[in-house]
Amino acid sequence: MTEEFWRKSMRLSPERQELCANPRSLKRLRRKCYSPPIMPPDTPVKALILAFTDAPALAAYVINRLQPELLCFFVPESAKAQVESAVQPLVRQMPKRWDWVVTPDPADVIACHQALSRTIHDLFRTWAVQMGEVVVDLTGATPAMAAALATASQPWTSRVISLVDAEGREEGEAIAIGGLTKYWLQGNPWDEAAVVVRREASDAFNHGSFKAAATLFHTLEARVSGGQKPLYRALGELALGYGLWEQFHYRQAWEKLKGSLKALDMASLWGGPPGLKALLPLIKANSGFLEKLVLDPADVKEGVVLDLLAHAHRRAQVDHDHERAMVALVRALEACAQRQLFKQYKIKSWDVRPEQLPESLRETCRTSYLDDVDGKYKLPLQSQWRALADLGDPMGQAFLRDWPRMKPLLDAANHAVLGHGFEAVKGERVQQLSDVVMKLTGVSESSLPKFPTLSL
Repeated sequence: MTEEFWRKSMRLSPERQELCANPRSLKRLRRKCYSPPIMPPDTPVKALILAFTDAPALAAYVINRLQPELLCFFVPESAKAQVESAVQPLVRQMPKRWDWVVTPDPADVIACHQALSRTIHDLFRTWAVQMGEVVVDLTGATPAMAAALATASQPWTSRVISLVDAEGREEGEAIAIGGLTKYWLQGNPWDEAAVVVRREASDAFNHGSFKAAATLFHTLEARVSGGQKPLYRALGELALGYGLWEQFHYRQAWEKLKGSLKALDMASLWGGPPGLKALLPLIKANSGFLEKLVLDPADVKEGVVLDLLAHAHRRAQVDHDHERAMVALVRALEACAQRQLFKQYKIKSWDVRPEQLPESLRETCRTSYLDDVDGKYKLPLQSQWRALADLGDPMGQAFLRDWPRMKPLLDAANHAVLGHGFEAVKGERVQQLSDVVMKLTGVSESSLPKFPTLSL
């Protein structure tokens, strides 16, 4: 990427531009930004689950270091008294609220998991703990307690810690506690587990479930470590943007795509997941399509015709929803006529003046097309095309030539449940109408906006 690109498109500071020009500095920054960061040891945490069996000094050290606002002990029944007599006196500042979960058998992983799963989810809701705000300490856990705690707490935690023996250790932070040397180990299991949920979110996106995809991406944003958060925030916003586009909220969709494109472009510079770089050109093309549509000052926007046709194709091919595909195709057919009437003859089909029309339609317009609600003359679909034909427009004349073929297809649309009838529309009717409309409008499938397929 050129320096000019960064200055104009990404608006990077001079310092970052210098980094981009220096491969060695870029490599160092990549490791810094997209590797799980070392978390400050003295940062107070929202909630801590601490497994405890028989090491009061270690438990107190963890509590004093993390300073949790909320604390839950995970203990066997035999250790409850020791928590009160040996741990609490060593704690410099007790949390605002604390509780415990008692396992009936610290050596039975099933019993441990049942005790946790029946308690902590309701406890966290009561405490208003959000996903990603829980730290889990496995220092005092038995193997069964550790396995159960790691599993049961997974939806909530973004950090797991443990104080381990120093012997043979080269990684971690050495700490002296009560004459013993321990190593402080910590990590975020979601930094690796995110790939599974990311693929699930990508599948939801590819099936048109944009809200579900956004929820999953934003959930990952809350769970992963800081360096990865911008990526998942951008993917969540991207999914919301395409969801807005499906609802024809073009400006809001454009804003979402613009913002997420910049963030994803930056993420791809530092690496990002496989498939990210290949995704960017299509998002950029989609953002450009929306920009052109949104900034088009015309009362009848040409881009809407293309978008309606693309929308119909997605309903038919992605959702297999033939009813909504048929509705979109009929609307696209009308939008094409409206565009042609306005662009070539300055006629607004929703507010037409009878004298603008060919002589053959003026009387019919005066007697049949007046809207009692707003007092405006409004041309129905077939009359729009008839007006174009009588005005000598080639597209309108093509419509009349194709009318024998088109009439049964429009009848099927009218008889559909989302039309004016009670019969489910058939898929082959949708395809036939699509072929006719594409030919009539002169639109090729390659010119339609295409939503990306996520392979992340």
